[in-house]
Amino acid sequence: MRILRASDRALLADAADLDEAMRLTAAWEGAPGVVERIPGARTVLVRFDPLRIPAAELAEVLASTEANGASPAPTGETTIPVRYDGEDLDEVAALLGVSAEELVRRHLGAEWRVAFSGFAPGFGYAVGGDPLFDVHRRSSPRTRVPAGSVALAGPFTGVYPRESPGGWQLIGRTDAVMWDVERDPPALLAPGTRVRFVRADRESLAVPVRTHRDHAARTSAGGASLEVVSPALQLLVQDRGRPGHAALGVSAAGAADRTALRDANRAVGNDPGAAVLECVGGVALRFHGPGVAVVTGAIGDLVLTDAAGEEHEVPHGVPFATAEGDELHVAAPTQGLRSVIGVRGGIVSPPVLGSLSSDTLAGLGPAPLAVGDVIAVGAEPRRAVEPHPLPRPLPAPGETVDLDITLGPRDDWFTPDALRALTAQDWLVTPRSDRIGIRLHGDTPLERSVEGELLSEGAVTGAIQVPPDGQPVLFLPDHPLTGGYPIIGAVADRCLDLAAQLPPGARIRFRVVDAVSRLR
Repeated sequence: MRILRASDRALLADAADLDEAMRLTAAWEGAPGVVERIPGARTVLVRFDPLRIPAAELAEVLASTEANGASPAPTGETTIPVRYDGEDLDEVAALLGVSAEELVRRHLGAEWRVAFSGFAPGFGYAVGGDPLFDVHRRSSPRTRVPAGSVALAGPFTGVYPRESPGGWQLIGRTDAVMWDVERDPPALLAPGTRVRFVRADRESLAVPVRTHRDHAARTSAGGASLEVVSPALQLLVQDRGRPGHAALGVSAAGAADRTALRDANRAVGNDPGAAVLECVGGVALRFHGPGVAVVTGAIGDLVLTDAAGEEHEVPHGVPFATAEGDELHVAAPTQGLRSVIGVRGGIVSPPVLGSLSSDTLAGLGPAPLAVGDVIAVGAEPRRAVEPHPLPRPLPAPGETVDLDITLGPRDDWFTPDALRALTAQDWLVTPRSDRIGIRLHGDTPLERSVEGELLSEGAVTGAIQVPPDGQPVLFLPDHPLTGGYPIIGAVADRCLDLAAQLPPGARIRFRVVDAVSRLR
């Protein structure tokens, strides 16, 4: 078994096959220092706490495990009606050397079972016993795959729970609801589930998008509240996120800049993980009822206009009192990207899987806020406010920042020239970046030494994934849990908050702090 470094807080174990990966996942439950395990097609990603166990010691523990137990038993069975009219059906059939009707017949007849979850909540990787199904992903992924799309990739079949990007081959569609947080379990295709596909008995299918998007944060119960006067380019509710749900295909998400979250809550006397507002671009908010607020994170002009129209400049990172009718205007930042607005008492909304965080890829938590939305504020805590008047220095467009990285787990998929180019050149942050990932551009694309496809495996926040064009994507909190493009390295945890504040036009210089990617 190879044990590879996936980041400074994660290891990736190469298993012999899918069955061994599932048995190892079960065997490592309760291993010392292990925080979470994310199985893949032939791998297990193990996230760990380096304060509890060093990486090298954990690698020894993992490598000494005997995964001789039986594979997990099936946990249930579900039937999914499908209309086989996918855009790629004829092309995939031709690639496999069969007719479209034969492909459909064998898809219906195969014994499918969900091996693991990943990519997004409710996306189950189902494997069957028919050797026909070994299908390459699309060379150019689609930017939008409709919810309910039934697809193939490698030996797996799956169903997209909601509209999202994707590179799988589309063969049909269904109206079955893949993910419903009010169901137990929320995922229709949970690991261990036997799946039987049947032909839909209707000519057309209307595919409802029934992911959980809580809107309760948009109304106030009569206490203090915030009203959105002018929305930012993106205005979200965020907290520490929802770690520990990888088995459901749910990433931790949470505030992109954890330091700004902590500083904002400390400044207004909240618990460190209380919910805040995270915004990109300028925003205007109106306060209803008295309170205390603060702005941390990105640096820009802050103005509080009272009910009489008088303007007051607000210092960054310093708590300030608010009264009925006051409006806070946060200008587009001159340094950094994401502003964090904290209010004493925190934002109030029903939690989803224990968190108020808005996950933009998965569609979990409160929806992005818009003009007229009213957000409830919680009861005042007993803690005192703690001002932090000195803002962190953050990058402006055109500036270059150094980010520490570890190499691996798939640095051996790249040429020596690519490994040199990774650290020798600056990487431009492009405008096509979001909370899922920062899309980078370099003059010298990263060239592979290994061709072909990588079977889906786990990825961490900070992972530097390289698609076929050689231009990397740096994963941020809303990234997919699993992916099929090789990851050349990962940004160190201590640099992730800085990475989240990189505006378009800024540049990155990667600096390797650990080049040993294979630990066993």
